[in-house]
Amino acid sequence: MALRRGSIFNALRLRWFDRWLKGIDNGVDREAPVRIFVMGGGDAHKTAEGRLFVGGHWRDEREWPPARAVSTPYYLRADGLLSPQKPGAEAATSYQFDPHNPVPTIGGNISSHNAPPGRQAIPSRPGDSANLMEQGPYDQRCRIAFWNCADERPLSARNDILVFQTQPLEQDLEVTGRLIVKLWASSSALDTDFTAKLIDVYPPNPDFPAGVDLNIGDSIVRARYRSGVNNPPALMKPGEICEFTIELYRVRSSSSAGTESGWTSPVAISRAST
Repeated sequence: MALRRGSIFNALRLRWFDRWLKGIDNGVDREAPVRIFVMGGGDAHKTAEGRLFVGGHWRDEREWPPARAVSTPYYLRADGLLSPQKPGAEAATSYQFDPHNPVPTIGGNISSHNAPPGRQAIPSRPGDSANLMEQGPYDQRCRIAFWNCADERPLSARNDILVFQTQPLEQDLEVTGRLIVKLWASSSALDTDFTAKLIDVYPPNPDFPAGVDLNIGDSIVRARYRSGVNNPPALMKPGEICEFTIELYRVRSSSSAGTESGWTSPVAISRAST
């Protein structure tokens, strides 16, 4: 689904200014106070531009987040499962991080994204960009053209990423509102970063034989700032278990039955589909 973000928002701004600056009774002040775009619901075919058809629709709400939303905890299990079932006593999960071989950033929330429109990466020219990294949703698989990618493996195949994934969804699932990851972790280093991604896992289809791992949300926390940037930084003590809160950007996404979801990171979390 192609959305011309600028034209949509500019049309709304124009109606708002017409109402309050020119006194035109166009009804904008009587519309729902919140309008959100809910991603998902598409059939995952490849569009003419070479993109995954995720689908989506606009929806009006009376408040944000919606009052009917239900806060639902999911737990990271030692066997790699992302489950609403609270685990019992389980062994810790570990990984080894090499600063000389960092995990590539493929899409997501990128702040420094200033290349002109003619120098943005597109599916047919993924590396033809003046940006160091690309923003937005991307299949979480490396391409040689992307910065810091040395091969074409999925990020989930790396040894320095932990993946926790749901079973294939038995019914459609919408995730709308805040996404918060609570992580208890230790490190052999005095300071390190922990990241979290929410992934929609699309199963293989004729257009995408390997399936698609589509990033939905992500965020990062530096260990020394685990108590917040307004508090004094505190280095970790090797082996000491610390609590981390990683809040992802707000999300509005619907996953179809059969897909899977997951978290990746150093914590990766994904939802699965079939």
